[in-house]
Amino acid sequence: MSPAAPDPAAVPPPAAASSAVAPSRARLAALSLAALGVVYGDIGTSPLYALRACFGPALGVAPTPDNVLGVTSLVIWALLLVVSLKYVGLVLRADNRGEGGILALLALALRAVGPRASAGLLMALGLTGAGLFFGDGMITPAMSVLSAVEGLEVESPAFASAVLPLTLVILVGLFMLQSRGSERVGRLFGPVMVVWFVVIGLLGAVQIVQQPTIVAAFDPRLGVMFLIHHGWAAFAVLGAVVLAVTGAEALYADIGHFGRTAIRLVWSLLVLPALLLNYLGQAALLLDNPGAAENPFFLLVPDWAVLPMVLLAMAATVIASQAVISGVFSLSRQAMQLGYSPRLAIRHTSDEEEGQVYVPRANWWLLTGVIVLVVGFGSSNALASAYGVAVTGTMVATTVLVMVVARLSWGWPLALCLGLGGVILAIDLAFFGANLLKLGSGGWFPLVVGAGMLLLMGTWRKGRAILTRRLAEGALTLDQFIAQQKDSKGVIRVDGTAVYMTSASSVVPLALLHNLKHNRALHRRIIFLTVLVEDIPRVHGRDRIEVVALAEGFYRLILRYGFVQEPDVPKALRLCKALGLDFDLMDTSFFLGHETIVSGDRHEMPEWRERLFVVMSRSAVSATEFFRIPPGRVVELGAQIRL
Repeated sequence: MSPAAPDPAAVPPPAAASSAVAPSRARLAALSLAALGVVYGDIGTSPLYALRACFGPALGVAPTPDNVLGVTSLVIWALLLVVSLKYVGLVLRADNRGEGGILALLALALRAVGPRASAGLLMALGLTGAGLFFGDGMITPAMSVLSAVEGLEVESPAFASAVLPLTLVILVGLFMLQSRGSERVGRLFGPVMVVWFVVIGLLGAVQIVQQPTIVAAFDPRLGVMFLIHHGWAAFAVLGAVVLAVTGAEALYADIGHFGRTAIRLVWSLLVLPALLLNYLGQAALLLDNPGAAENPFFLLVPDWAVLPMVLLAMAATVIASQAVISGVFSLSRQAMQLGYSPRLAIRHTSDEEEGQVYVPRANWWLLTGVIVLVVGFGSSNALASAYGVAVTGTMVATTVLVMVVARLSWGWPLALCLGLGGVILAIDLAFFGANLLKLGSGGWFPLVVGAGMLLLMGTWRKGRAILTRRLAEGALTLDQFIAQQKDSKGVIRVDGTAVYMTSASSVVPLALLHNLKHNRALHRRIIFLTVLVEDIPRVHGRDRIEVVALAEGFYRLILRYGFVQEPDVPKALRLCKALGLDFDLMDTSFFLGHETIVSGDRHEMPEWRERLFVVMSRSAVSATEFFRIPPGRVVELGAQIRL
């Protein structure tokens, strides 16, 4: 049994902004330090490769003074418009009762749209963005760690042969440590990133002092003139400029952990100034020495400090990778709880932080993809071709969804939504289109991953809907069954409580019918249990349990959870005592239907897709493990169901 899919129209709309109480100064400082380590690791390490990629040999743009000023202007305004205006100023307002991320935003948009025809299009768009995020989860660790280790080549060309092996060792070690969680390591994340941002800011500032004319790059007209004069080549450069804003999605995805105040504060006071200083410093270096385009970040560092800077960069990129990997784990859990994925094994790695989870299957699939990327592309310059497509695709989906929320939930005027949304969407589409030029050189990879994830999530969603209809065909309603039992003879009532889990709370579970058919016996107290996952992050304990007495000895029990909560059936049953329904787990048996799904003859999906759904169903974690039911109290009754 999988959690029932939520009905977006059935949940009352939340306020546009989180209603959480503002944190104290001490708490805000702690949140800000933690946010610095987790949220800004990805975008904070972009200076390692972004400007270098803009002047890469494949793009054919020489680092002349005019080109350096123009490209730097584009980088600066990408940070200001995409990150500061769109994400920090706008998207952070669209929290789903305190939670963020593309799937949380999708649930918010679907709730706003309701049962309109456009809901299907929005769902496809949101799932596409989620699929691309999984692709980004593979590329970010590979790109970040590889670009940091390549700094050894600046120290000495003799290290060139060690770059790939060392990168693989670091990445394999990182993924192997995921099962231990990031709680302990997380305490070091913030201080390390403080050092990182201070150092890169100072390195940039020193170079700016030597070449102060670079501050002219703040003039947006220089970027516009670059685009006009270079035409198609400048459009291709946009595909590299977007590398400066990779990681912006993390600002929104992690809002539930740190809150918008801490995220905005850290961006404004430290991260943005440090990034601007470093990019300007790299550009100032290029004005003095165009040959530094080979690796402007590390050539900005004094010779005596290159090796320490490489080590610091490695630490920063591991942190950046950890943030994205954790985001993939959170997204995997949300996809499962919202009905887009089979049940997956999930382990909590912190007793205090609900959001810190480990998903073994996602972890090892990610590691496999990362290794393929590092070995297949071989360098961060080559890998840059694959990086931007996933990021910009998710950005496009986010813009459309947040504008739907702004119009329908916040009540923004149509003219404002079209105007502001049109400008932001035009920027996103320009970046996305520029990255599509890189399809042949690696941009295909995140699209393949995104398309694969979209196929899997869509297949699971549709397959579960078909399965629900099959189970309902000819099913006996609870009212009919209870009425029959009043006049039934020959059915023995035995002591104890039987809990029958069912995704449809109005019909009789197949497990009960099979038990009755073979054993001709029923327990004296029978509970029909349905677990629902709502399209909100959390359901408060007071709203979790609903008990309905159907007849003497028969009860309907509904448990509600949010999409970031894991169901714990035994714990919920203990809480039922306050509602007059007392459970002794040692006297309670759980009857679960074990559904063997096979491809049928009706083919509401293509036959190959039905077979894919069957494979996905067989790979799901058992209901016993997922709902934390004591295995010794479970009775499974099988049934074969044809799609």
